[in-house]
Amino acid sequence: MDAMRTPRRAPVLIALALGCGLIAGGEHRPGSPATSRIIVQGHDLQAAAAAVRAAGGTITHRLPIIDAVAARVDAAQLRTLARLPGIERLTADRGVVLAGKPPKPGGSVGAGTGRPETYFPALVGADQLHAQGVDGHGVTIAFVDSGLWAQGSLNNAPDNHPRVLARYDAIADRLRNERQFGDANGHGTHVAGIAVSSEQSAAGNFHSIAPSADLVAVKAFDAAGQGTYADVIRGLDWVVSNRETYGIRVLNLSFSAPPRSHYWDDPINQAVMKAWQAGIVVVTSAGNLGPAPMSIGVPGNVPYVVTVGAMTDNYTPEDGSDDFLASFSATGPTYEAFLKPDLVAPGGHLLSLMDEKSTIPQEHPEFHDGARFFVMSGTSQATAVVSGVAALMLQADPTLSPRTVKCRLMRSARPAVGLGGVPAYSIFQQGAGLVDAVAAVASSAAGCANNGLFIDLDLDGSMHFQGLAWQDADGTFRVLGSDDGMTWDGTYGAGAYAWLDGVPWLDGVPWLDGVPWLDGVPWLDGIPWVDGYVWTGSLSEAMAVDVWVDQE
Repeated sequence: MDAMRTPRRAPVLIALALGCGLIAGGEHRPGSPATSRIIVQGHDLQAAAAAVRAAGGTITHRLPIIDAVAARVDAAQLRTLARLPGIERLTADRGVVLAGKPPKPGGSVGAGTGRPETYFPALVGADQLHAQGVDGHGVTIAFVDSGLWAQGSLNNAPDNHPRVLARYDAIADRLRNERQFGDANGHGTHVAGIAVSSEQSAAGNFHSIAPSADLVAVKAFDAAGQGTYADVIRGLDWVVSNRETYGIRVLNLSFSAPPRSHYWDDPINQAVMKAWQAGIVVVTSAGNLGPAPMSIGVPGNVPYVVTVGAMTDNYTPEDGSDDFLASFSATGPTYEAFLKPDLVAPGGHLLSLMDEKSTIPQEHPEFHDGARFFVMSGTSQATAVVSGVAALMLQADPTLSPRTVKCRLMRSARPAVGLGGVPAYSIFQQGAGLVDAVAAVASSAAGCANNGLFIDLDLDGSMHFQGLAWQDADGTFRVLGSDDGMTWDGTYGAGAYAWLDGVPWLDGVPWLDGVPWLDGVPWLDGIPWVDGYVWTGSLSEAMAVDVWVDQE
């Protein structure tokens, strides 16, 4: 069957958006027409901006990374926009949320100002690399999140050199200094601390994966952990535009939103793909809406990027036999049949930095020590672990491409297995398995990720792709071309298992590949946005840091 080829941004999408009531969820001031926030994509940025001005709308954001502007329009202006030449897509400027999860009642972090131990660096082998001088030096990680607390072990590397290279406020569209920037929510600080904090325990162990890495902080989420598509895209645009200035090699995205279109039509996903295309390793959270099947969020549903789920050490860091997949960790496949997450990392009860005056510890004081540490669970935290590992890999070999980094991360991961070497969780739940920093840095694997995918064609709209997942009539998920072991009935097993080295369960499995979109994925029937491109509902739907989950 021929691949489905579509124009880059089909004009029909404008009409469908209008027909579904795009104006809903906007703002209304007494005596004036109700307005909506929309993203207007054109043949180029100038065409989109000219159309908004011609329709009488107000431009709020310029988003050159996707040839778009964000704007406020009323219903009449929206109808005018739909008729103007040069417009290729109108999209509701939805909300976005950050990735975290509420702790269970009871339990707390002990008060004090000491130097507690963290265990996740050792769990993935990063401590062994630190001892060899592989600590992320010379690699910059960008975080699009809620900001950054001006704290010493974030501001400075272990050798005490300042390593926050820039603080960009995407909400206000300006660079900020340390005093102006801050992190009113706390999520961005916690995530950055997991990846790069130079804090050390009393035993001298680093609290992070890449303690010598540099960082760039991009604020796109407010004190409540809420953001808009326009602010996130503006932040992504800034990262891509300034990647060479600050040496940005890794981009951490610890947020998600429910998919409302195919991956290639989502404006945030388009910007994320542009970052990957530009040579940045994009690491994103799977989301915290598991364990149900097909719960991967945006932008974790982008097939190119590294999508991370979460596991937990079950509060026994020195005993790997009782670890388990976190129940909140989102699972695949995606709506386009790609197997996600790509791998998992520690995401249960991770200790990291957070200002006690920020929103999260104010709402959950029992998990703050009263000084500078907070315990939090989520795929956000797991994502930061993998971003740190990517920085270690790039320090060891700066020539690695994003595709090769993804390949080596997955090929070196350790799957959870039960008796007889049978996978304890399906490939749809744990991906390739638990990230292994030592094995990833030592790996020489190549050509084992994103085969059959062509990002240039995807971005220009000439071809899109689907994965190799399938669902049988009885509801069983399977991987096309694999043996019967690659199946899943969609249930979550809460057992405890070991994450073993050297289990070659990826060998010969074509799940890392993609094929041209054939419009034949069985579970798409009955999903409203497939037929109607439902980018409507409510414009206030939250895009934010991943939803809060119980500690695991």
